[in-house]
Amino acid sequence: MLLVLLIPGSAQAQLRGHGGPVRALAVSPDGTQAVSGSFDTSAIRWSIPRNAAEQVMRFHDGAVNAVVFLIDGRVVTAGADMRIAAWRNGVPQPDAVFDGHKAPVAGLAVSPDGALLGSASWDHTVRLWPLNGGAPRILEGHSQNVNGVAFSPDGRQVISAGYDATLRIWPVSGDGDPVVRTLPTPLNAVAVAADGEIVVGGADGKVYFLSPQGEMRAEVQASPTPIIALAVSKDGAFVAAAGIRGSVAIIASKTRAVQKTLVGPGLPVWSVAFFPDNRTLLTGGSDRMLRRWNAISGEPIDVVLVGAPEDPLAAYAGDRGAEVYRACIACHALAPDDGNKAGPHLAGIFGRRIATLPGYRYSEALTKMDIVWTPETVAKMFEVGPAAYTPGTKMPEQTIGAAEDRRALVDFLARVTGAK
Repeated sequence: MLLVLLIPGSAQAQLRGHGGPVRALAVSPDGTQAVSGSFDTSAIRWSIPRNAAEQVMRFHDGAVNAVVFLIDGRVVTAGADMRIAAWRNGVPQPDAVFDGHKAPVAGLAVSPDGALLGSASWDHTVRLWPLNGGAPRILEGHSQNVNGVAFSPDGRQVISAGYDATLRIWPVSGDGDPVVRTLPTPLNAVAVAADGEIVVGGADGKVYFLSPQGEMRAEVQASPTPIIALAVSKDGAFVAAAGIRGSVAIIASKTRAVQKTLVGPGLPVWSVAFFPDNRTLLTGGSDRMLRRWNAISGEPIDVVLVGAPEDPLAAYAGDRGAEVYRACIACHALAPDDGNKAGPHLAGIFGRRIATLPGYRYSEALTKMDIVWTPETVAKMFEVGPAAYTPGTKMPEQTIGAAEDRRALVDFLARVTGAK
């Protein structure tokens, strides 16, 4: 059921309608519309003046990981189901579908002239799709998941960021090899400013600033935890960097300093987007709502709504295992009836064979594996990473480096999931 909350007498109210965390956001060039993608597998086109949903798009079989507006007003969505779809306003089915990726699509970008759609995928490739038809060009070179893609302002380069810690600057023309820059950490997001400066978000909580040629200019510690989403204001003055613990750092590009930190309900913020006014920021996260902020003052613009979803881990305050699990709760509920999630619920996980929970659509690769979930196998997966332990998974790539944190996590799961 779609729920849109409006507060009488208020200029703006939070936008709430998704049944799961908001994974992706985009704002139209004129600022009158926004589109959101969710772990609940849907995307919603919003009217900003009316604070209301205009279109609910249901097509994907997995989380909607990326959304973008095209120059002609269409919306493009991409998901964990490896598919990309283009939608016209008010039409219930996509008018174009782009198939070809072999793993979840994590990022989208449109060239400045509107001719090309760039997609980043966990199949280690970037694809450039001609929007007037034709086969895509496949850019290969990353050795791990590609998490973000962006075009240079002149449209001559496309930039990709990967979990292999490399930033790659590809010539769109196809002439010549890409420029490759290796950074100190896996990369989760990339954005490009109007002057061509490249901004990337790392798993070390830092935001890195690079020249259009890929030379390092500065680094800013924006969060103690991984940066999972980035946005640059249209005028290039500010960078918004969202962390997995729920805060958003507003960085002044000129001074390379954190000006404000936006603090919401304490749950992961998965997506950020600036409005054309360069000061209003839209965020989406695990509380299922879209929130608007004044990025200059750091204050929320929207009315704080009574009855917003509570922190599902509030009852476990001070529990180290629960804090480690916080990064998982966007995709996995602890109980069968906790709402739509991108991944299966974890009730009774220990002793269950992989990919056997009824009612959940697993990757085909997982159904062929002979793994039984135990504290030892779960800990091992987070030691080496899901991509290495369960190849073909739709699960976001992440590791838990400290053995004591892995123990805390599995101890927590054993206590709360009904393990025998």
